[in-house]
Amino acid sequence: MASNTLSMGSVAPPFKLPEPLTGKIWSVPQDFEGAASLLVMFLCNHCPYVVHLKADIVKLTNEYLEKGVAAVAVSSNSVKTYPEDGPEYMAEDAKQYGYKFPYLYDETQDVAKAYGAVCTPEFFVFKKGSSGLFELEYHGRFDDSRPRSNTPITGRDIRAALDAILSGKPVTTYQYNSFCW
Repeated sequence: MASNTLSMGSVAPPFKLPEPLTGKIWSVPQDFEGAASLLVMFLCNHCPYVVHLKADIVKLTNEYLEKGVAAVAVSSNSVKTYPEDGPEYMAEDAKQYGYKFPYLYDETQDVAKAYGAVCTPEFFVFKKGSSGLFELEYHGRFDDSRPRSNTPITGRDIRAALDAILSGKPVTTYQYNSFCW
């Protein structure tokens, strides 16, 4: 984990990033103020761990969008290193998988640095605090499934966090780091 990883209770670092699919500039937290919770996901197109989970990430976000959770994905990978993670491919990926959440391009990697995100996929769940700001309640993995592991994809870890927040309870599930390599 990076030394600048957000601590529990930290306010979601604000940012403005473009969505390659629509060209819209999205602002966190302003564009999501009406939500009870905010899920910030660091994803990319090429990572085998993201590819393994992608369809289930879409299912989970669709389910929780219906429950009042806002979701946003950010790709911070260098297009010099990973050309397949570039904006035009991000737009294609968002279309292909039917993302109902914005998939934003962090060209400078400043947002990843502000969040302390070090791998993909990496998940941050914020609850709306009494101050009206989004406060970090969960930082970790989707679940314990990995490519070629034969472990079913359940979203157990992220679901436990989201369900706790939506029911007004503290997140008590152990927060495992996302697997980076």
